Amino acid sequence: MRALLSRFGLMLACALLVLWSLVPVYWAFATSLTPTPDLTASTVHFFPQTLTLEHYAKLFGIGTTMANDTMVWQQFRAALVNSIVTSLGATILCVALAAAGGYAFVRLNFPGRTVIFILVVATFAIPGYTVLIPLYRIMTTLRLVDTYLGVTLIYVSAFLPLSLWLMRSVYQSLPLSIEEAAQIDGASRLYILARIVLPMAAPGLVAAAIITFLGAWGQFMVPLIFSPTMATKPLTILVPEFATKNFVDYGLINAAGSVAIIVPTLIVIFLNRYLVSGLVAGAVK
Repeated sequence: MRALLSRFGLMLACALLVLWSLVPVYWAFATSLTPTPDLTASTVHFFPQTLTLEHYAKLFGIGTTMANDTMVWQQFRAALVNSIVTSLGATILCVALAAAGGYAFVRLNFPGRTVIFILVVATFAIPGYTVLIPLYRIMTTLRLVDTYLGVTLIYVSAFLPLSLWLMRSVYQSLPLSIEEAAQIDGASRLYILARIVLPMAAPGLVAAAIITFLGAWGQFMVPLIFSPTMATKPLTILVPEFATKNFVDYGLINAAGSVAIIVPTLIVIFLNRYLVSGLVAGAVK
């Protein structure tokens, strides 16, 4: 009976956690399908009484003739492209640096190796808002504010310590004998890394890529300061701007939010097993 109650309690806790996580997502999607008059009605319905696609039509500029509606689609399209470019750029650069840096910290002997690694990883514990002012001054001096390169470099500096720590753990779990055998056969260090080590460390690379991409995709504070115009403004900044001074378009905001979560949702659904395997790759040698 005690085991049965314990299992029931665990299942109940999991169900509550799932509801806590999914109900806001459902509410956003339901709101995006609700006509505007119903959103301001005094009676709130958990299920939409009438379904409409007017908010999505406005978001994608379908069947609209008003200039404001056309501008919404142009801004949303630009912000979507900006989110994809900066997130992918940060992911590629961060994974490449973590793959090379993690291998160097594990396989190469150089003075201060442990100290340097600890200092790099320790930067992950520094709150981001504490360095915003000096970082903004640096970016202004280098003329990197409101540029893809500037935003991408900030994302890399934020997520590289975690990716580096992950890849170091993965490399430590790999057998050294395979690399030694390749060295005996005359393989260079670069060849061993590219053709032998990286394929074995693929789960860790995928995990680092997923973490970096999802983190960059959901950033708000950094683009709020360093992406002031539509040149680099991502979805996380554009969507709240649909709430104007005189009117809050709840349907449009939730429609844009529902579209924005499609990319990270697909990544988590299809690459979840690689994320789990990558995170536990360095747990057991």
